[in-house]
Amino acid sequence: QAQLVESGGGSVQSGGALRLSCAASGFPYKYYSMGWFRQAPGKEREGVATIARDSTTSYADSVKGRFTISQDNTKNTLYLQMNSLKPEDTAMYYCAAVHAPSRWDYHTLDPDDYNHWGQGTQVTVTS
Repeated sequence: QAQLVESGGGSVQSGGALRLSCAASGFPYKYYSMGWFRQAPGKEREGVATIARDSTTSYADSVKGRFTISQDNTKNTLYLQMNSLKPEDTAMYYCAAVHAPSRWDYHTLDPDDYNHWGQGTQVTVTS
């Protein structure tokens, strides 16, 4: 059974940093592209960053230059380093996996494309 477990969320002041982790199990991680999403109260879930099987990355404009997505394929673990955090980054953050066995460079920020989801970790940025 596919499982994604996020950790690392918390409360931080504006300008601070957090590192989120997502441990994956129960599916062949190497055949999946991975993504981070977030959802603030009253808003739709939005894509934040993706990393493909070839380790290329893609970011939403709102986080470019501040967030970095990475992964450790030996540990089946996804990361999101978040720097220069702003109050508008406050949200529940989710990791997700999309099956891409024939594409090394597959990127998508559309939540509907993803097959597996974690339960989320809360990030709160105070001004």
